[in-house]
Amino acid sequence: MSDQPTYGPDVQAYIDRAKILLAERAAVLARARTMKFDTLAVHGLYTVEEALRLNQGAIIEPVYFSTSQAYRDAAELEAALAYLIPTWCYTRIANPTTTYLEETLALLEGYGTGLDTSCCVTASGLAAIVLATDPFVIRPEGGSQRVNFVSSIQVYGGTFQHFSVRLMGERGVECRWVLQPSDIGEWAARVDEDTRFLFMEAPSNPQQSFADLKALAGLAHRWEIPLIVDATCATPALMRPLAHGADIVVQSLTKSATMGGSAVAGALVSRKPIVTKLGRDNPLFREDFAQYVKLYPYRDSGAAPSPLNAFLVSNDLRTLRSKMDLVSLNCQKVAEFLRTHPRVYQVDYLGLPDHPLHGIAGTHMKLVDSDDGTGNEVNRYGHLMGFRVDGPPENARKVFDRFRMIYRATDLGRIKSVATIPAISTHQQQGEEARRLADIPPQLIRLCVGAEHPDDVMADLDQALAAL
Repeated sequence: MSDQPTYGPDVQAYIDRAKILLAERAAVLARARTMKFDTLAVHGLYTVEEALRLNQGAIIEPVYFSTSQAYRDAAELEAALAYLIPTWCYTRIANPTTTYLEETLALLEGYGTGLDTSCCVTASGLAAIVLATDPFVIRPEGGSQRVNFVSSIQVYGGTFQHFSVRLMGERGVECRWVLQPSDIGEWAARVDEDTRFLFMEAPSNPQQSFADLKALAGLAHRWEIPLIVDATCATPALMRPLAHGADIVVQSLTKSATMGGSAVAGALVSRKPIVTKLGRDNPLFREDFAQYVKLYPYRDSGAAPSPLNAFLVSNDLRTLRSKMDLVSLNCQKVAEFLRTHPRVYQVDYLGLPDHPLHGIAGTHMKLVDSDDGTGNEVNRYGHLMGFRVDGPPENARKVFDRFRMIYRATDLGRIKSVATIPAISTHQQQGEEARRLADIPPQLIRLCVGAEHPDDVMADLDQALAAL
C-alpha cells in the first residue's frame, strides 16, 4: 500500500492551476536569464504583467505587511499547507515581498554561471550562516559521532563564535581551523571521512584572506561534501563563488547589498544540486538546498526577515553594481595613500599589487559586465581594508578617536565611511590567542570606504594619524 496521501478533486483542481502558474513563472525566469546584471538587479522577476494583474499596476514591488494569507476554501488551504501549490501561508515561512528579493538574489548569484539557483532570505547574515551550516552537522541516530567540519580561522567574529562556542563547545562538533586559507594543502590535511563541509570567507573581514575557490571546491567534492562561501564583502557584483565551484553562498545583506544602512537581513543561495553525501532520506536536501532550508529549518527557527526589511534591501540592491564600482575605486585610492604613510606599518587590501594574495584575488574579483577595452572585465577589490598603526595598541586608539568624518562603528559596507578596531569590537570575544592565530592585532583598524570623495577620507585619516 502506498504511503502517499490521496487528494480529492477540489484539491487537485488547485494543483492543476498551480502547474499553469509555475509554467508561466518558468517562462519569465527563462526570459530574465537573457538579461544583463543591472537589469536583473532592478527588475528581478517582477514583471509589468504581474504588476497589472496582482498589484494595481505598482511599478515597484509592494510591501506585504500582512502576517498571513487567506484561502478561498478548505481545498486550497489543504493544498497550500501540504506544499502542493505556491503559497505564503504565514510570513514566518514566506511572504511575497521576501520572495521578490529571493528571486532577484538567486538570479544575481547565478548570473553568467549557467546554473539553476535558489535563495532563502533570513533575518540577518548570521542567521544565514547558521542555517547554511547546521543541517550538515546533525548526527543521525546510529551514525558516526566523530562529526567535523573545516573552516578558515579568518572569519567574521560572529561566525567564529557560532563555530567555536555553539557547535564545538555546546554540541561537540569539531571545527578544524585552517590558519593559512590560501594553502590548499592545509585544507586537505584536515579533511577526512567524517568532514561534513568546508567553509571559507572571501575576502575575509577584516584580514582580507582569500583562496583559490575552484581548487577548494575540487577538494570538497572529492570527499562528497559542499564548499560554503561567505562572500558578503564582494557581493555578486564583484564575485560569484558558484561560478568557481562553490555549492552555497551566504551573504549579510545588511552590509554592502544594503549600502544605505536601512535594514538587517541575510541570504543563503545554493546551486541545484549541491554536492553532499547527506540527505538521502530527503532528496530536496541535495537537489534544492535553499528550498529545503526554507521549508524546514527556516520555518521552524523563525529566522524570517520582516517584509519591510526585505523591501528596503530590494530597493538598495537595484544599483549594486555601480555602487560597488564606486566604493572599490575609492578604497583603492585610500589604500594606496595609507601604504606610504609613515605612521602605518601595514595595509591589508587585496587591490594593492604587493599584497601576497593580490594575484589569486584578481582571478576572482571582477566588476560584472565591465570591459577594460579588450573584452575582459576589470578588477575591483571592494570597500573593505585594514591598516595597522605604528607603535603600541594605544596608538591605534588615539588615531581612531580623532576621526572627524569617518564613523566609529562595528558596521561595514556603508555609503558612508566607517571604521572599527576589531580586537576590541567585532572579534573581542575570540580571545587573544584566537585573534593572534587569525592575524587580528590590536593595532589593526578596519576601514570601509564609502562613496565620499576619497580626498576627504584621506584628509580625515591624515589629520587623525598626525596625533602620533
